[in-house]
Amino acid sequence: MPETGDTAPDFTLPQDGGEDVTLSAERPAPVVIYFYPKDDTSGCTKEAIAFTGLMPDFAAAGIKVMGISKDTVAKHAKFRAKHELGVQLLSDEDGAVCEAYGVWVEKSMYGKKYMGIERATFLVGGDGKIAQVWRKVKVPGHAEAVLEAAKAL
Repeated sequence: MPETGDTAPDFTLPQDGGEDVTLSAERPAPVVIYFYPKDDTSGCTKEAIAFTGLMPDFAAAGIKVMGISKDTVAKHAKFRAKHELGVQLLSDEDGAVCEAYGVWVEKSMYGKKYMGIERATFLVGGDGKIAQVWRKVKVPGHAEAVLEAAKAL
């Protein structure tokens, strides 16, 4: 489970639209990587819309924003179109990146235990090191907090 100061685990994942995205290829730009459970659910939609609304501010600061879930690129494309999202959505269908970042965890709902993605965000500096980590994210105000931390890099 990577923490602040660790080198961010590198990855190459497909995004809707067909191209692959490689984290290390984004250097020296800082990157926000946010993990979310599922496309088109209430909290995940609110989070994606919040990041999308701040995309001009992230772009002005030279910061890339990537959302990652285990949904397929086809689901990502529908999600993006339905909500006019501006963030890159990457597909981690086999869960390898979720595992590398320690966000594939046991969850519990109504007493039933299951495995799922913990909502978490990683701010990766231009040097490839993790500058800040947010775990068990609550959506309201989160994108704004990430933007402020990213601008401070």
